[in-house]
Parts: sequence; C-alpha cells; structure tokens
Amino acid sequence: MDIRIGITNSPREINFESSQTAQEVETIVATALESDSKFIKLVDSKGKLYIVPVAGIGYIEIGSESTRRVGFVA
Repeated sequence: MDIRIGITNSPREINFESSQTAQEVETIVATALESDSKFIKLVDSKGKLYIVPVAGIGYIEIGSESTRRVGFVA
C-alpha cells in the first residue's frame, strides 16, 4: 500500500510503500492524534522505520491495497 505524508511548512512529502493494511495505519494515526502522542511510527515494505512528529503532519494519504500488474496489457 502506498502511504504519502504531507509535512507542514515543507514542500516535500514522505512517500513509501508499506505492508501494513489501511486499517492498521489509520488506527496508528488516530490513536496518536487522540492521545496527544509526540510521534507516529510506520514501517515500509523493506523494513525501514519512519518516525514522524505528529505536530508536523499536514495530511496522510493512504493508497489502495491493490497489487500492481506486471507485464503488457493489450
């Protein structure tokens, strides 16, 4: 699944593929926002850890869970 995080006061985004489900990511973010946590932790599909400060999050876009097709389509 593709995850894109917009950071406030920054023109760049954090963009990565994750093996976590949309529900897991949504739960992590919602829990962090409701409990006044300082940061969230997300893991990409290669095992790399992303720690993002909650105060800097502008938006989070969670992509679809569909797999990409490989090959030529006629």
